[in-house]
Formats: sequence, C-alpha cells, structure tokens
Amino acid sequence: MSELYMMTAIITRDRTREFAAFYDKYNVPVNFITLGNGTATNELMDYFGLDGTEKAVIFSVVTRGTWKKLKTGLEREMRIDIPGTGVAFIIPLASIGGLRALRFLTGEENFENGEETVLKDTKYELLVIIANQGYTEMIMDAARKMQAGGGTVIHAKGTGMESADKFLGVTLASEKEIIFIVVKKEQKNAIMRAVMEEAGLTTKAKSVVFSLPVTETAGMRLLEQYAAEDTDTDGETAGSAPEHS
Repeated sequence: MSELYMMTAIITRDRTREFAAFYDKYNVPVNFITLGNGTATNELMDYFGLDGTEKAVIFSVVTRGTWKKLKTGLEREMRIDIPGTGVAFIIPLASIGGLRALRFLTGEENFENGEETVLKDTKYELLVIIANQGYTEMIMDAARKMQAGGGTVIHAKGTGMESADKFLGVTLASEKEIIFIVVKKEQKNAIMRAVMEEAGLTTKAKSVVFSLPVTETAGMRLLEQYAAEDTDTDGETAGSAPEHS
C-alpha cells in the first residue's frame, strides 16, 4: 500500500464548496467533510492573517501521483500556502479492506501496489471505518469481538457517493460517521475482517475500512497489562486440572 495515502485538508469553512469543486476537477470525487474549530489565540490568528476559527476538514484517499498534482494545484490555484487559507498533508495507508472499497475510494485509478506500509516496525495501527450514520454500535460490537478497545466517532458528509453504485454495487447515503480505533498490529486483520463481515457493504452500515500506521502511542500500557492478565488467567484455567492420587 506504499502508493496510497489518506489526504487531510484543513481549510476555512467558507471555502468548502470551492475546495470540493477543486477536488472534483482533479478526479478526486470521493471525499468526507467534517466541521471543526481552530484553537489559535487571537494574537496568532492576527499574525497569520486568519479570519475566524471555523474550519472544514476534508478526508480523501489518493495515490502518490494524484497527491503530486493536487499539491501543485493547491499551491498555484487555491493559494493554500498563503496564511489563513489552510493546510494539507498525507499519511501512508497500511491496508484497505477489499478491492471494491479501493476502487471506490480512488476512482479506480491505477497505482503500483508496493509494500504494505513504509513504516514496517509499528506496533499499532489506526483503523478508519467510514459508515452510514447510525450504525456505530453495530461496528463496535463486531470490533470488540476481536478484542478491539474503544473508538472515537465524528460525523461527516460524503461527496461523490453516486459512484458507489458503480464500484460497490450499492447506494450510499451522504451522511456518514467516521470511527477511529487504535489496535495492535497483529489484531488488525481480524478486526477489519469482523467489521467487513458484520457491518460491511452487504449490511445497512455499508462500512468501508482501511488502516494507517501509528508510530508511537501513550495511554495504552494499562490496556496491554489487562490483556496480558486475561491471557494468563485463561491459560491457567485451561491448563489446570485436579490431581488424583
């Protein structure tokens, strides 16, 4: 997956339609847009020429080649490097759940399938699950069966959903929920498989799943400790038997 990336753009909210048209022009029709607020101080906002703190965050899946074209366009056409306009960045994808989902998210663009991720030694990965609104519990129930922890949900609006019928064979609603779950790398495939089977494209949730590498974490130590204790307890229970003299 070394050629695939999750692209994130953070822009002023009043330019959302303008950026959506820009993405469509560069053949990136499938995007997920959510709203946010900046936290910069008034002094910092004045320094950078920022006009208010209301933001839009746009998530997309792009190839390396598309990113290069977008980056040039963002700088030359959208003037994103001018203070107050926004920022865009990419994160390498580690894996994606299914060929149909890949074609849908990238518009069937050709790319070279490289190594799973450029970050080989990561211990954790971030699962990103994009689903129809209202099915978070269905997704989390499936993930928890494979020992996933808690998740974080944000609401978003999808663009380019009309292409879902072509690539996925289903109709998708534009109102979306994006669920983020940090999981151990060795658990990732089982959790992704469970979500795809129990809350995937053949269900009402219509979930699309992919993962991103996580280089370091904080706050996972106790979860690991509890998991280890559970494993030890299970092992003792399964391996012990009353002795008979």
